[in-house]
Amino acid sequence: MHNPQSIGGNRPTSRDVARAAGVSQATVSLVLGDKWRGRVSEPTAAAVREAATALGYRPNLAARNLRLGRTRTALLVVPALTNEFFARVYTGAATVAARHGFGVVLYPSPAGVGPARDPFASARAALDGVIASSMATDALKAFGGTDLPLVMLDSDPADGGAAAHVNLDIADGMRQVARHLLHLGHRRFLHLASAVPSWTFDVRADALADTLAGGSATVTTVRAPLDVQGARGAVERALAGPGPRPTAIVCDDDILAAGACKAARRLGLRVPEDLSVTGFDDLALATAVEPELTTVALPAERVGERGMGALLAVLDGREPERGDLPVTLTVRGSTGPAPAV
Repeated sequence: MHNPQSIGGNRPTSRDVARAAGVSQATVSLVLGDKWRGRVSEPTAAAVREAATALGYRPNLAARNLRLGRTRTALLVVPALTNEFFARVYTGAATVAARHGFGVVLYPSPAGVGPARDPFASARAALDGVIASSMATDALKAFGGTDLPLVMLDSDPADGGAAAHVNLDIADGMRQVARHLLHLGHRRFLHLASAVPSWTFDVRADALADTLAGGSATVTTVRAPLDVQGARGAVERALAGPGPRPTAIVCDDDILAAGACKAARRLGLRVPEDLSVTGFDDLALATAVEPELTTVALPAERVGERGMGALLAVLDGREPERGDLPVTLTVRGSTGPAPAV
């Protein structure tokens, strides 16, 4: 049996494995490609595997993928990684990918104005498909004109151009929030909406408006950037305005809700005795603030898992799994009965 040193300093090849095992290169290819059954005897297959291990042989995946027309690599495009939700989406996608011999390359869309650098410019031939969040709006502009299958996450299912859509039941989440607050007696609402233009935030606004319509409830909307300080400032200005003060603030995500709680404290208001506050996402932040946030838990890892599963289905010519992923209202200390005013 040869060893790696006897072959020379170069990386061992399939020819070296064939020579060491006393078989043809075609036999090596069948065995290491797991296509030997019925063509090669068990002892011969074992000899090939033993030779490959002894030589430290690793298949040339680049050459193999070139022959197969697959690189077994997916690109996951998300907003800049300032939100743990997308880190959990990546974890879910990578877990499913690994079970199928795929890798996932993470591409955070840069913050700032103007379109993102084309992520395909140098790697178009090295990808099998793309999974993208609708919030990565700048990077999405780079997808035009590619023939790669695209799976969209949290995006309008009516939009064409994607091979599949994976959505959460965002509307139901916001309906659960509104009904919870209505049950507590709240009728004056402030909607702290994200200033980021995105289908998912439009769905939140529509669901809140529809659930509160037809009764005695009123809702005022203010927009804020997705950061704590911007949210705090927006809420301070809204609460200092004329007219009756709202008794509940419904926020588009937990970061905005943290800003709303800071604004309440600065104005001398107690949460939830004077003002109830709700979030959306159930980030780690939701249990780090005091009182802990009532929020909507989103199964981020399941989004990544379903997204990767949808891409694999498209690549295999199968129908992707359908249906929105359910979400759950998690009631904590930031909501309580409406104050008697």
